Amino acid sequence: MTNIVILTGAGISAESGLGTFRDADGLWAKHNIEDVATPEGFARNPQLVVDFYNMRRAEAQKAQANAAHIALAELETRHNGAVTLITQNVDDLHEKGGMQNVLHMHGQLNSALCSSCDHRWPVAQDMQVGQICRDCGAPTARPDIVWFGEMPYGMERIETALSRADIFAAIGTSGNVYPAAGFVQMAKAYGAHTIELNLEPSAVVSQFDETRFGKASETVPAWVRDLLQT
Repeated sequence: MTNIVILTGAGISAESGLGTFRDADGLWAKHNIEDVATPEGFARNPQLVVDFYNMRRAEAQKAQANAAHIALAELETRHNGAVTLITQNVDDLHEKGGMQNVLHMHGQLNSALCSSCDHRWPVAQDMQVGQICRDCGAPTARPDIVWFGEMPYGMERIETALSRADIFAAIGTSGNVYPAAGFVQMAKAYGAHTIELNLEPSAVVSQFDETRFGKASETVPAWVRDLLQT
């Protein structure tokens, strides 16, 4: 059986209408990352941060899965082996596309986190500054997002999956954000065949054995078809 590990980034959600970091007129172009995606930014101006993620949550709720998300869900269902999907994205488009097991290494928009006791709970609507934790009662809720300077979720599980991978695929990632940008090197060290599927070459494209460039809605379904036919 072939073990497949897949890393997805913002590029896979772009065709669903959710902007990437590099969009010239996108959401991130209107905000300083230091203000809305760091613990220090939240400490300085929690209202700005909460409003920012409320806006992103509303956008994500309206977005629909595209052909790339749906193809990966089909791979999970039909592949005769393990499929581990790791995403840097905080939207739920993989789940909307039918994926059952998704490791959100950077957290999720539809989740709140208590900074006092680490309890998590679902959030469907807007969060409020000082929102009460459902478990400990402290007014210390925050978006359940891994900000810059914080440790991504599930690293032990990710490293185990990479050590067992026969195929490692990175889809729609820029290769600029670590530790995810280093996953290809780790997978290669363990003997995996590595492939990048991207709109354009990433910052770590030279690390991959194989590349396919184009829209995710086209390259990913074609790649999945190839895998399921072998």
